[in-house]
Amino acid sequence: MQRVVNGLRLWPLLIAALFLGACEGKASGETGVKTQRGALEPVAEEKNEGTDMDSIATEYVQLVLALGNHDKHYVDAYYGPAAWREQAALDGASPAQIAERGRELLLRLPVQAELQGSSDDLRRHYLKTQLRALVAHARSLAGPGERSFANEARQLYDTEPPKRDLASFEPLLLELDTLLPGDRPLSARVQTFRQGFEIPADKLQAVFGAAIEECRRRTKEHISLPDNENFVLEYVSDKPWSGYNWYQGGAQSLIQVNRGLPITIDRAIDLGCHEGYPGHHTYNALLEQSLVKTRGWVEYSVYPLFSPQSLVAEGSANYGIDLAFPGGEKARFEMEVLYPLAGLDPASAGKYDQVMALVEKLGFAGNEIARQYIDGEIEGDQVAPLFEKYTLMSPAKAKQRKDFVDAYGAYVINYNWGKKLVADYVENGAKDGDERWQRFARLLSSPRLPSSLNW
Repeated sequence: MQRVVNGLRLWPLLIAALFLGACEGKASGETGVKTQRGALEPVAEEKNEGTDMDSIATEYVQLVLALGNHDKHYVDAYYGPAAWREQAALDGASPAQIAERGRELLLRLPVQAELQGSSDDLRRHYLKTQLRALVAHARSLAGPGERSFANEARQLYDTEPPKRDLASFEPLLLELDTLLPGDRPLSARVQTFRQGFEIPADKLQAVFGAAIEECRRRTKEHISLPDNENFVLEYVSDKPWSGYNWYQGGAQSLIQVNRGLPITIDRAIDLGCHEGYPGHHTYNALLEQSLVKTRGWVEYSVYPLFSPQSLVAEGSANYGIDLAFPGGEKARFEMEVLYPLAGLDPASAGKYDQVMALVEKLGFAGNEIARQYIDGEIEGDQVAPLFEKYTLMSPAKAKQRKDFVDAYGAYVINYNWGKKLVADYVENGAKDGDERWQRFARLLSSPRLPSSLNW
């Protein structure tokens, strides 16, 4: 996950966590996509909508901050004027009143008759879609109502994820049962197998340091970031996520790794890419430079967690792993560099990667379990056992995931479904790795949301 720290903090990944960036150092046009010749593509000139769009954007930011008074998780990132945050803290509006103010602001947005996919079109669509999500979340806070997984996904994250029968995952479970035979429950066999690949506590810093540095090196071969960009790495515990990026603005991040649960060797690159490069840290830095600093679009100085932007943020952070380490490059780097640093024997690395690839495919079963729970089809005490059975989590991890669903609801779709949508966008028509990187960087520098990915 990812997020910003500027007085208002929240939750993060699994994390994940999330998005907006602030990066200092480079002048306009110096941060972005590298062309095949190494130069940067200039920002296209767009017709300026003028002060009306800017005033709507300002009011949007103030509404997000005001709604944060009623939900400590809502404002995940803010690095705009401190006076706005202070003013919002004194805003006594109720969630219902904020919802009405958001509805009125929606009516002031220019009507988009013919969409050309220009930056101005994307900006209007961004504000409209984000405001709709704000109104929906404010209304949910205004009073109890019947929850619906599909409604949350559509209203908050601008998408309609597929619904799947849990029985459709049985073939994957049978394949894993063959790879790891035994009499104990399959989830227990998987956890025992994974224990042989846990990073010793005294090796975490060396392993994660090397992983993140390699993620950074590979990303910078294709994406230009501010010269002063950097991060601080911290280890925490007792969190409902695996890792979190607290973007601080000015191209600086605090990346936290949760060592309250065992961390296996494959998680080093996963979290290094997801939270750092080319994930949340990169996304935030590019958004801040391209949209806040270069264009002056203040709406990107705040990041509401329960919003369509989260799907792009989490999906791109997960897809970034495969982009930075295509084919067998991740496994090769782990065996050649990370296994020795962790003091682990890479002899069984091939089998481990095979097992984990199948486990990853079971992630969509987690979405279905969350849907059934939110829709009231199963009781709370059934959730963790189902996570254990169908996603093969340990009992502790399964409980953690239930806590995650309790706190973040349909947010779970943003990781795997979001990754698929981003992959479809990036790989559509891309002839090679360089083109995939270019399309990926454009996405991270643009106002695109799920419903405007293909504009």
